[in-house]
Parts: sequence; C-alpha cells; structure tokens
Amino acid sequence: MFQQRTQKSGRSVTTWYRSGGLSAVFFALPLVLIFLYFSWGPIVRGLVLSFQKNNLVAPPEWVGMSNFSYVLTDPQLPQAALNTLYFALLALVFGFPVPLFLAVFISELRKTGWLYNVLSYLPAVVPPVAAILLWTFFYDPSTAGVFNSILGWFGLGPFAWLNSQTLAMPAIVLEATWAGAGATSIIYLAALTGVRTELYEAAELDGAGIRSRVWHVTLPQIRGIILIMMLLQLIGTFQVFTEPFLFTGGGPNNATTTILLLIYRYAFINGDFGAATALSVLLAGVLCVLSVVYHFVTRRWSTT
Repeated sequence: MFQQRTQKSGRSVTTWYRSGGLSAVFFALPLVLIFLYFSWGPIVRGLVLSFQKNNLVAPPEWVGMSNFSYVLTDPQLPQAALNTLYFALLALVFGFPVPLFLAVFISELRKTGWLYNVLSYLPAVVPPVAAILLWTFFYDPSTAGVFNSILGWFGLGPFAWLNSQTLAMPAIVLEATWAGAGATSIIYLAALTGVRTELYEAAELDGAGIRSRVWHVTLPQIRGIILIMMLLQLIGTFQVFTEPFLFTGGGPNNATTTILLLIYRYAFINGDFGAATALSVLLAGVLCVLSVVYHFVTRRWSTT
C-alpha cells in the first residue's frame, strides 16, 4: 500500500510538472514576492521598530519592552482610549443605521431611485479635507454660523459645537456619518439586488406593509452583509484620525484626542517613532482580538 501511494504521488508530481505547473510557479513567484515585500514588509518592520528607540535620524537603539511600558503608563492614553470608544459608540448607534436606511429607501423608489443614488454618493466624491473645512464653516460658534442660524429660527442656540467639550465629538460623528453613508449605502444596494423578488411579492399578498417587508424580508436576507459592515465600521472608527486632527486637533481640553491622534503626536511632534509604533502594535492587537470575538459571537446569527 505504501508503494502504491508513493507511485501515485510520483505520478501526480510528474503530471503537474508536465502540465506546466513549474512554469506557473516561476511566473507567479515575482508577483508573490513583491506582494509580500509591500504588504508584510512594513508589518515586520513596524514590529521591529516597536522595540527600538528611533527618531529616524540617529542610529536606532534596542530598548526591548520600554516603548510598550511608556505608552501604557502615559496619562493621556486612558483619555484617548475613552474618546475613541465614545466615537465608536456614537458612530455605531447613530451613524450605522443611516446608510442602511438610505439603501432601503432608494431601493423602494422606482423612477427616481438613480437620482437619490447619485445624491447620496456625492459626499464620498468630495475630498475629506475640503469637506471638513466646509463643515468647520457650518460649525461656526457665532450666531452667523450655518447651523446656529438655522437653530436660531426655532429659538435655539447658539452652540459652541467644536469649541465645546460636550458637543465636539458628536459634531465630528455627524460629519463622519455624512461623509461615509453614501459609499456604504451603495454596498447595501448591491446586497439588496440579491434578495429574491418573490419574497416581497409573497409578503405583499399577505398584506405586509413596507415596514413589515423591511423587517421580515429585507433585513434577514442581508444580515450577513450587515454584520460584515458593522465589523468594518468598528475597525474604522477605532482608527479615526482625519476628522479630530483637522476639526479640533484633539481639543478642546483633549476631548477629541483619539488613539491615532496620540500616535501622531508621539511620532511627528515628539519624534519618538518607537513609542508610536508600539501603540500602533497594541491597537492592531486589540482590533485582531475584537475581530475574532466578533466573528464567534455573530457566527450563529449570520448563518441562521
């Protein structure tokens, strides 16, 4: 039996060689090596850098776990972590349903759906920096500000918005939701095209209204996509940087300082790239654990 297995294995290798398998390996090898160099190379370099004292000018010095001890004992880290969690919570509770609602709303339109589709995607076309500068004008704390002027018609305000420790983070979440909802709704619309029309027809014959059709037909049919998008949003919100950096710079009084903004300060203000990389590695580890836990928690929901 062992000889038969050896003969079969030898014949399979010979067949693979004669069919051009070796040529395919040599043809794909450069592409694989380039992919590994540009994808995994920075990861390995970052892991090494996290154990070094390095300002990218002087020769690096191996310091072991000192960078991790430094960032974990930094008094700014708890505040940055809480701010990041607060942003993620607000974005999940208020921002996550918006693109799903947009996709369902657009899918119910027959003639003008394409127009709403284009309008919802327009914020994704605007460059992020330009959009943030525009919203900074909207958030003008004076009575001449756009939002304060509108709220003034109803006898409300003026509000400090980005200058307020209480309102700064919700204001950033509002702009981030506006900027990302259009692109996400396109993904949901693509998922909705895979829902069988006979399910909607059967629900209509049973007298189900639009709310019942959405709750009992649409959402169960695309729950796998919903769970994936929720995980991607959680990962994205933990890495928020552009909005707090350009809107407030982490203020007022560090009320919008996030993990990535703290990493930026380590690297480009303090010149401590080792500490910045160490905190980046810790954040990556937390996100990996979060992804694994999320997968096991939601595995039953995505398959039932």
